[in-house]
Amino acid sequence: MSAVASEANRAGSRSGRRRSKSGWNLLGLFVFAVAGFPVYWMLNTAFKPAKDAIDPDPSLLPTGLTLDNFSRALHIADFWGPVGRSLLVSLAVVAIGVVVGMLAALAISRFAFRGRKIVIVGILAVQMVPLVAMIIPVFLLLNDLGQYDKLTGLILTYLTFILPFTVWTLRGFIVNIPKELEEAAMVDGCSRTGAFVRVVFPLLAPGMVATSVYGFIQAWNEYLYALMLLSQKNQTATVWLSNFSTKHGTEYAPMMAGATMMALPIVALFLLVQRKMAAGLTAGAVKG
Repeated sequence: MSAVASEANRAGSRSGRRRSKSGWNLLGLFVFAVAGFPVYWMLNTAFKPAKDAIDPDPSLLPTGLTLDNFSRALHIADFWGPVGRSLLVSLAVVAIGVVVGMLAALAISRFAFRGRKIVIVGILAVQMVPLVAMIIPVFLLLNDLGQYDKLTGLILTYLTFILPFTVWTLRGFIVNIPKELEEAAMVDGCSRTGAFVRVVFPLLAPGMVATSVYGFIQAWNEYLYALMLLSQKNQTATVWLSNFSTKHGTEYAPMMAGATMMALPIVALFLLVQRKMAAGLTAGAVKG
């Protein structure tokens, strides 16, 4: 009798686990559908005829495919200029942010100094400040420094909110690397710098890739500061999209075509670094 009851309990437990797994799978599919629908609608609108994009009763499925919207997007205004400027700003922010952030994170993680906790709390506090709250002080400061309507001024502005995240994230990765590895390398004759280059840096590389991708996306997609701090002749790609909205209305199909072309560098970046990205995200999620 007890054997029958035990078998029934095991069967009930397996059935409960299957129901729970099915429920989580359905929830995952729902989240995927909600997150992926805007991307699908962007692509659907980009490839459909312009007249269908403003149809008051749009179809969820493509009714016809055309590349005219992409041609219109490339010719409505200078496309490659804003894209080149966005690429320059994003790469500069990533390069400066990762180098400075890595050194700052190393100092916070490996050295004890007066005010260390205050620095850590300050890094967290800076990330809590809404970006829109800083736009007037940033505008006045850049204007006084002669950096208004210059890409260098925009790069410095982006670093104010990307650098704190970079420092905090890389600190988490460095904390996960045992100090004993550096000490063993120094016992074998390496200097502190040599131990970092030969031991810590290779282990830190996945985390740097993950942080760099985040910084690149933030700089590439930022709109408000690029709109307020740059004139039309120096506009970036996100501001360039506003050219499709005029006093005569909004050209939705070419706008979605332009947004699709803007998304290609991000997609290409993810495809290139996806393995390092996954390794970096899991490595920094243990402690710190």
